[in-house]
Amino acid sequence: MSEAQSEKSKKTWFWLSIIVNLGFLGVFKYFNFFADSFAESLSFLGIKTNFWTLSVILPVGISFYTFHGLSYVIDIYKNRIEPERNLVDYSLFVSFFPLLVAGPIERATHLLPQIKQKREFNYSKSIDGLKQILWGLFKKIVIADNCAMFANSIFNNSAEYSGSTLVIGALFFAFQIYGDFSGYSDIALGTARLFGIDLLRNFAFPYFSRDIAEFWRRWHISLSSWFRDYLYIPLGGSKGGVFKAVRNTFIIFIVSGFWHGANWTFIVWGFLNALFILPSILFKTNRNNLEIVAKGKIFPTLREFLSIAGTFTLTVFAWIFFRASSLKHAYSYLGQIFSRSLFSFPSFPDMDLAWLTIKLISIFVIIEWLGREQQYAVAKVGFKWHKIPRWAFFFMIAVVIFLFGAKEQQFIYFQF
Repeated sequence: MSEAQSEKSKKTWFWLSIIVNLGFLGVFKYFNFFADSFAESLSFLGIKTNFWTLSVILPVGISFYTFHGLSYVIDIYKNRIEPERNLVDYSLFVSFFPLLVAGPIERATHLLPQIKQKREFNYSKSIDGLKQILWGLFKKIVIADNCAMFANSIFNNSAEYSGSTLVIGALFFAFQIYGDFSGYSDIALGTARLFGIDLLRNFAFPYFSRDIAEFWRRWHISLSSWFRDYLYIPLGGSKGGVFKAVRNTFIIFIVSGFWHGANWTFIVWGFLNALFILPSILFKTNRNNLEIVAKGKIFPTLREFLSIAGTFTLTVFAWIFFRASSLKHAYSYLGQIFSRSLFSFPSFPDMDLAWLTIKLISIFVIIEWLGREQQYAVAKVGFKWHKIPRWAFFFMIAVVIFLFGAKEQQFIYFQF
């Protein structure tokens, strides 16, 4: 592309690269989905078919490194960067181990210059990285893995439980996926910092958002910004009027759902988020909440609290589709929630252990709230403390990880 003699030749190489990259992703991740969906569509018409499917293992991290490669190609096509001549540097950009399997999704314009420059050991950066790794381990091992036990039990046996219990299950999953994914991101960012590399921030306390637009500026930031820069804006963004803005918003959210997995549940999850964000687009309030909530204050106002609660409720509602094994499962789960049993007292095995997990979640939320103005919750803890209480605090987190860590659970985003 860089050496193409004409615009036509440049476009040819560009689209060839895009097709090859998406082709690998399509074959490995979506071939069986399309084959099964097409067969089901024909069966509704009374036509019986027997499509063959692929029995292959999904390559680790394919969704992430495919998007790394795509951003590199697009940035070269747009003349934002020069092509990298060093194969080792390019390979390291695509497959840098902390972000390989679950992100964040890096940009060549951000990571390649850091790879190419000389790096030396930095003590303060390393300490900061170790603190973020420790906080990420707490999120994953204490919060996410404990929540996973109850979320899995309730979702896998949802027909046996009351509506109130299913609400508890959805809440457990909401904290599971946040602790799991943001925990991984903290570990990845902290590990990269030990090597003198600063990766893109991926989470900014999304559950404290006051509307869905703010939530998506704070959740999986690298993916949201990738779709904004490489799909939403090229489609015209919001420049073509309200209709185009709405159309493009639905496109990126449905594509985002599809990116997460070859299942209709993910597509509906993306569609729901597009619906939730629609009012802020129509009324042009999607840029209202750019600052962190209650900045410089300990408590939010009543209006801010209600906005946070409402946004969190919508988010948890959509998470039910994300977690459900099928659309039928999601509908039955919601049907049970919106029944008379919603007003019964929650009951499921290991309730005592669940209450302990709820207490741990409460402490976690308080720490996150107090540290919400930082890059991660404990980034500035102990800066003005004496050395002994400062190290005692972080030692206590390590002890809590060992004492309250649950049975190991696979990272949710490893499947993507």
